[in-house]
Amino acid sequence: MLGKINLTSKEDVIKFISEKDIKILNLCHIPEDGRLKTLSFAVTDQKRVYDVLEFGERVDGSSLFSFIDPNKSDIYVMPKIETAFINPFSANPTLNILCRYLDENGNPLDIAPETILARVEEKLRQSSYITLKALAELEFYIIAKQEIEALFPSAQEKHYHESAPFSKFENIRDEILATLANIGIATKYAHGEVGKIALKDGTIMEQHEIEPTPQNLTEMAETIVITKWVIRNICAKHKASVSFSPKIAFDHAGNGMHIHLCGLKNGKNIVEAFDGSLSVEAKKMIGGILRFASSLTAFGNPIPVSYVRFISRKESPMHICWGYRNRLALIRIPLWWNFKQTASETDSCKRTFEFRAPDPSANLHLLLAAIAVAVRYGLENAEDSLRIAEELHIEKRGGKRLRSLPKSCSESASNLKKDRKYYETENPFPKTVIDGTINKLKTYKDKDLAKKLKEEPKKIEELMQKYLHYG
Repeated sequence: MLGKINLTSKEDVIKFISEKDIKILNLCHIPEDGRLKTLSFAVTDQKRVYDVLEFGERVDGSSLFSFIDPNKSDIYVMPKIETAFINPFSANPTLNILCRYLDENGNPLDIAPETILARVEEKLRQSSYITLKALAELEFYIIAKQEIEALFPSAQEKHYHESAPFSKFENIRDEILATLANIGIATKYAHGEVGKIALKDGTIMEQHEIEPTPQNLTEMAETIVITKWVIRNICAKHKASVSFSPKIAFDHAGNGMHIHLCGLKNGKNIVEAFDGSLSVEAKKMIGGILRFASSLTAFGNPIPVSYVRFISRKESPMHICWGYRNRLALIRIPLWWNFKQTASETDSCKRTFEFRAPDPSANLHLLLAAIAVAVRYGLENAEDSLRIAEELHIEKRGGKRLRSLPKSCSESASNLKKDRKYYETENPFPKTVIDGTINKLKTYKDKDLAKKLKEEPKKIEELMQKYLHYG
C-alpha cells in the first residue's frame, strides 16, 4: 500500500515539504487509459500548496475520458494525502500524491474507474458482508541490446526462474523491487518468466513477473498502475524498453495478468471450507465469474492483441472452465499450504482461486469492478452459480465440449451488450461507460482476427508491433 511516509493531513504535507526541502508537488491521477498522469506545482508559495491540497485543481476531463460530456468537460483532481510518496526518479526532491476525480459539485466523478470500483466494492460488502482481496500477477518483457548474450546463451522459452548470467536483466528486476519497497509497495516476489527471445541484431527480450501482496481491490488497482510506472522508469534509466503487451511474438509466451482472489468475512478467508477443501462460497464466486466470462473479456482483454494471446495457447486459457492446478483452465485452484495452518490475518489469502484470462492491457480498476459484479451475482444466485460450477468443472467434463472465450474485441463487445443489464443494475457501471466500452471494442473491426492469423501473418506481426507499448 502506498503512503509509506505516513502523512494524514494538509498540515503534515506542508511540514514534510519544509523539513525535506521538497521542490515539486505532483498531483498524480489514473484516467480511462489506466496510465499514471501528473500535474506539477512548485512549492515556493506555502499558501498555494495549502490551497492545492484543500481544493485540488481543475483539469480537462475530455482529454482523460473518451465518454465524458464535452459540454461539462471540466473536472477536479483531489489529493488523497494518505497516498503520498517521494518520487524516486525526479532530479529535484519531489512529492507525489495520488488523486481522485470529482465532478462539478465536488462529488466522486461517476464515470471514473476508481469511483466505479469503490461503488461495486461497497455494494458487495453490503449484500454479502464479504470483502474481496486480489493479487495481480504482472508479466512484462524487458527489451534491450546486449553484447554479452553470446557468452551465456540460453534457450528460448526456457527463462522461468532463470538466474544471471543466463538472465540478462536480473539486476533491473532487483532494482524495481527495491524501488517499490522504498515507496511503500510490498511485493510477494519477482522472477524470470518463461519468455525469452534473442534476435539476430543482438536484441534480447526477456520476460519477468512481479507480484504484489494481496490487497483490497482499489489498493491493488493503484499498486499495479504505480508498479508499471516504476518498471518503465527504471528500464528507461538502463536504456532498456519494456512491453506489457499481451503478445509480442506469436510463437512466444504472451504477457498475462492473472488475478488471484479471496473473500474475507469477519477477517476469515471464506475460500477454504472448515475441512481444508474448496468452500461452497468459493464455488459460488467461481460460478459467477464463469457465468460472465465472455463479457469480462471486454474489460480484461481490451485490445485485438489480447485475443492473439488466447489463440496461440501458450499457457493461456481458451475455454470456459475451472479446475485444480490446470494452467489451461480459465479459473485454476493453485496448490494450497494444506500441511500448514494459516490462521492469522497476514496469511489469510494463501488460499485463493486464480482467474487467468486478463492481461496487462486492462484498466485494472474497471476489470476488478467487473469481476466483483460477477462475484456478487454468484453469491446472490447460488442455485445458478453452483450449477455452472458443477457443469464447467474440467475434471468432471470428460470429453464434453466446452465453450470458448471470445476470439476478438468484436465478439467481446457483443457479449457485453448481452450482459450489460447485470453490470448496470443499481448503477455500478454507468450506462455511458458500458456504451463507451462497447463502441471502443467495435472500432477495432477485428471480427476476422482468427482468419487473419492463418492467412495474413504479416498483418498480425504489424498489429503486435502497434500495441508493443500499450497499457
